[in-house]
Amino acid sequence: MNARPEVKVTLATLFVILCWAYSPIGIHIGLQAYEPGHLALMRFLIASVFMAGVASVLRISLPRLKDLPLLAVLGFFAVSLHHIALNYGQRGVSAGAASVLAQSTPLFSTLLAHFVLKDRVNGWQWICVSAGLIGAAVVVIGDQGMGEMDANGLLILLAALSWSLYFALQKHHAHRHDGLTMVCYTIWSGTALLLVYAPGLWREAQHASLSVNLAVLLLGIFPSALAYLAWAYVLAHSNVSRACISLYLIPPTAMLMASMVLAERPTSMVLVGTVIVLISVLGLNFKPSKAALSCEL
Repeated sequence: MNARPEVKVTLATLFVILCWAYSPIGIHIGLQAYEPGHLALMRFLIASVFMAGVASVLRISLPRLKDLPLLAVLGFFAVSLHHIALNYGQRGVSAGAASVLAQSTPLFSTLLAHFVLKDRVNGWQWICVSAGLIGAAVVVIGDQGMGEMDANGLLILLAALSWSLYFALQKHHAHRHDGLTMVCYTIWSGTALLLVYAPGLWREAQHASLSVNLAVLLLGIFPSALAYLAWAYVLAHSNVSRACISLYLIPPTAMLMASMVLAERPTSMVLVGTVIVLISVLGLNFKPSKAALSCEL
């Protein structure tokens, strides 16, 4: 009986890893028929409808009028900017490499903690951040080769920076609402901002193949909705630091999934860069400090 909660947490953690590892694969498939902006909107229209069902069952509280600007900003960084940059970036970056670059969020969180929040960043953390950024550069260069290098990898890093900004704001204002309420309103407000891409969306959905639309449906339900609910359960029932460390299994899982679903084979440089990034990010977590480190995707 005592082991059951641990088993549930383990299963929930594995579910989160699989969901978020699928995200770059689903984006890659979706981009076969959808423009980046249309894909982001379709994904979060699905997620918004799903979360509306969850919210109606669990009866989340209504936001206060003065919180609406904050929720709009959270939606912009977590949904709109993050996923637009991610989708445009993945047009020229493999799914496996994208998952590695997206994992660089804690590097930017540390930089934000120092330059924006004025927290002290020690020498060890500067070493980890510098090494992590070098590793990210190796991934960007090695993914397509020196001659094929373009700005797409930098857009994935912009997506990671956007998520870092969201996490910092969300952490600072988390006391205003419970986690589920914040997630729901963040998704809804971000989706509302994406409505600028509505023209032409229905036409693309009609012309997309069944397999592509199924991949986008999975993208909207699992990484964009269910994974957040499962992650909230994990954080509520386990050690936060240990739970966050488990998320570093996402890039290798994404690479394995991409090799099976998309027949992608990461280059040796991408593998080297992956090891550097993950060790650097892991090193940040093993050196506690006042810096705001992110453990979300």
